[in-house]
Amino acid sequence: MTTPRLPEPSDFPPSLIYTLTPSTTPPSKPSQNLLILLHGLGDTHVQFATLGSNFNLPETACLAIRGPIPLPFEIPGFHWGDDIIFDESPSGLDSDSGFKRTRKLLKEVIRETLVKKCGWDTRRIFFFGYRQGGMVALDILVRARDKEYGGVISVGGVLPSDSEKVKETRKSKTPVLLLGGSKNSAIDTATEREVREAFEFVQVVKWVGRGGDGMMRTSEEARPIMEFFGRRLGSRVGVPEGAVEL
Repeated sequence: MTTPRLPEPSDFPPSLIYTLTPSTTPPSKPSQNLLILLHGLGDTHVQFATLGSNFNLPETACLAIRGPIPLPFEIPGFHWGDDIIFDESPSGLDSDSGFKRTRKLLKEVIRETLVKKCGWDTRRIFFFGYRQGGMVALDILVRARDKEYGGVISVGGVLPSDSEKVKETRKSKTPVLLLGGSKNSAIDTATEREVREAFEFVQVVKWVGRGGDGMMRTSEEARPIMEFFGRRLGSRVGVPEGAVEL
């Protein structure tokens, strides 16, 4: 397999704000995988760049992207939606607010830059999204069922409502890992069923005793994520012996 190259700033759309971190495990070896990290509503890419580095995945570069749209009223933070819709959620904002602008941007990033310009096989591209960022990742992949990506991990993010418009009889072969709290989670019976109808392989993990869909707090909560990567990464460095690829 030809080794892909990491993108240069000139490869990306001029409007893209991001942090790209090359693989450091093992040292001096080219990256064979690429993890795209998508933050939640009202956040930025900075902490997610750190999160990607903390995963310390073998032969894996991390691309943390900032949402393209700033929050209104000079509130710090960015989001992925086309609109700002106020609701009664804890944040006061509806995450499911349309993603046409984001789809266009990420299509250019993934298909035009990573795949066409830089030679990345979609099977080696992974996604980690938090809440609204998880919705974006699932939305992108449900619209790209002709390609198998490495996988998508979504913490508290489900399929957007307008994904219903692209339903097909053929399911996506990209594996999905959904994680959330055991109560008051966006991942309920209905939203889980919608994801299972769109993707061939879906694993759901509910953190026992957790309310809501915050980020993982302990190594035990992070274990399903690392096991998922261990099964799917295009590298055997650091992968436990006997791990079976999905």
